[in-house]
Amino acid sequence: MEKGRGRKWGWAGKTLVIAAIATMAQAAWGLDTQDITVEWTEAGKKLGAERVAKWKPKGEMVLVPAGEFVMGSDKKTDRLAYRSEIPQRKVYVDAFEIGRYEVTALEYLKFVLATNRSPQLDWRYDGGNFQEAMAHHPVMHVSWYDADAYCKWAGGRLPTEAEWEKAARGGDGRLFPWGREYAGPTRANFGRTGLSGPVRDRPERLMLYPPIISVDKYANALSPFGLYQTIGNVAEWVADWYDPDYYKSAPDRNPQGPKNGTQKAFRGGGWMDSTTTMRVAMRNGTDPDTKINWLGFRCAKTVPGDQPSGQIPLSRL
Repeated sequence: MEKGRGRKWGWAGKTLVIAAIATMAQAAWGLDTQDITVEWTEAGKKLGAERVAKWKPKGEMVLVPAGEFVMGSDKKTDRLAYRSEIPQRKVYVDAFEIGRYEVTALEYLKFVLATNRSPQLDWRYDGGNFQEAMAHHPVMHVSWYDADAYCKWAGGRLPTEAEWEKAARGGDGRLFPWGREYAGPTRANFGRTGLSGPVRDRPERLMLYPPIISVDKYANALSPFGLYQTIGNVAEWVADWYDPDYYKSAPDRNPQGPKNGTQKAFRGGGWMDSTTTMRVAMRNGTDPDTKINWLGFRCAKTVPGDQPSGQIPLSRL
């Protein structure tokens, strides 16, 4: 009798485990949402325009001066380093500006309305809008092409991998934006299952809206240049084509990535990532058409004319 019960419970337990794994996999990868389209209603589009006119966005750029920084990883100092991050080397990057925050839903809404696009996949309220609490969350479900188009529309461009990494880690080769201590829940939004979030009463929330937070949180974890959340929350598209072996032959001055490829690079781990990927040197790539709930972006701008060069002041490291 007891043995039979054990077998029955074992099967039920396995079923629960399988269901839990399936749910977590759906949360992590956003399921297949590529072909889903949300349409505006007349009232919804009017409400969106009112939000753009009245609500203050978080957009703000910071200057990163020209000079060298330590790019990539060294297994001697970072045991978690992946092959694609090696070798570590000094790289010179011209001065540029970069967003202090990831691009938000509110900022992207302005672009969507100005370019007559459909609402985002997770904008399913009030005729094509997001909930008010989502206004300053990072926009997601954007392809590389969407991110590139937004930055150009806003008068900028996507940052290169080198620019992104310099802005995220400063010049001293630190492992994290704040120094050498490992990431934890008080410094970054990561290691989440997707089982909570602002859309708690909707069954599709695991597919559409994960537990991301406003872009201005974690003021105790800024990069040396004052950037928020360069790791955690959502990962970020960058300009370069992705090649895991690029660092072996990359130039040491203003590297732009490979001339072509099949994947675009992204940097900074997202809400569902683990500690091993919560490092500023971590790099990866995916199909540029990918639209998923852990991937967003921030913009950069080229700085014209001569700018100060040299080492970053120690006070900013």
